[in-house]
Amino acid sequence: MSSMSPIKILVSPGSLRSGSLNVRLAATAMAELVEAGAEVSLISLGDFPLPIYDGDLEARSGVPAEAVNLKRQIEAHHGVLLVSPEYNSSPPPLLKNALDWVTRVRERGEPLGHAMRGRPFALAAASAGRLGGARCLMMLRLMLSGCRVTVIPDQLALSFADQAYDDMDRLKPGADRDMLKAMARQLIEVAERMRHYD
Repeated sequence: MSSMSPIKILVSPGSLRSGSLNVRLAATAMAELVEAGAEVSLISLGDFPLPIYDGDLEARSGVPAEAVNLKRQIEAHHGVLLVSPEYNSSPPPLLKNALDWVTRVRERGEPLGHAMRGRPFALAAASAGRLGGARCLMMLRLMLSGCRVTVIPDQLALSFADQAYDDMDRLKPGADRDMLKAMARQLIEVAERMRHYD
């Protein structure tokens, strides 16, 4: 880490469900990021209620204030971690819709999608199944890349997530814990690099 202020990372689960495996993984990832030297904020997409994206609505009344608020949250951080459940092999509508709206925000004459392109994103998913949300991560990566967002290579698809934790609520030692550590380190490193070139 440089002598500059700590790297700030925004963590957002793509689920609002109580007892969500992805909310749990987001908390675990936060602890890992803090251990690696980052300053971390956790948000809930439930605090940014948005209508389903509709071009006519946007043309009529502009981008909703909550989309602007979410974009400013992203802008206030050097990197973002999205922790998403998988619905029918895809990201859930809650997360997809939030990202769709954020890409429509334009302030101070900046280009569309500016906030998301200016910082790296990391992706993780948790599932009780064998694939651990890997198909959702593939779709999310494709979607973000299509918006010209930098998505770091390291990611975590946590399979059998309901059995992945020890009594201390940490991931059990092994490949999953190693991948989480690697992803946290890589997100901080890439955010540090992008901050220098900003």
